[in-house]
Amino acid sequence: MLTGLVRRLVALDQAELQAAGEQAGMPRDADELTDGLAGFVEWRLAGRGRQRSLARYACAVESVRHPELREILVPRENAAREAVRVFLDAQGVADAEGRTLTLLACVDGLVFDRLVGGGGVPRDEIAGLVAAALRDA
Repeated sequence: MLTGLVRRLVALDQAELQAAGEQAGMPRDADELTDGLAGFVEWRLAGRGRQRSLARYACAVESVRHPELREILVPRENAAREAVRVFLDAQGVADAEGRTLTLLACVDGLVFDRLVGGGGVPRDEIAGLVAAALRDA
């Protein structure tokens, strides 16, 4: 039963991330990437996005007791993630895939921190993460 609920949650997330990536398209510069990530963070902290984020983190914690959930929760390819990877690659980032995973994990960490502690994520925090992802490019 639990695995079915987690699969449904992940499927909803994937569909939304795919649609968001397709709609936003490829960022042309670091500011556009920052804006896209800021919009995503804002969505994850409010309304339905907030509820989904809380459910996803609850499932991640539950995966400690139910290892079969880990595979379901592994990040998947989608248009939004691919847009970040392609952008970083186009900017000359040597390990664009690795930097994409790190950047998105850091953004996820900001979302988690604000869900637990309250508040929003200022754009300059996200801009700092994007700048770090582009460093040495």
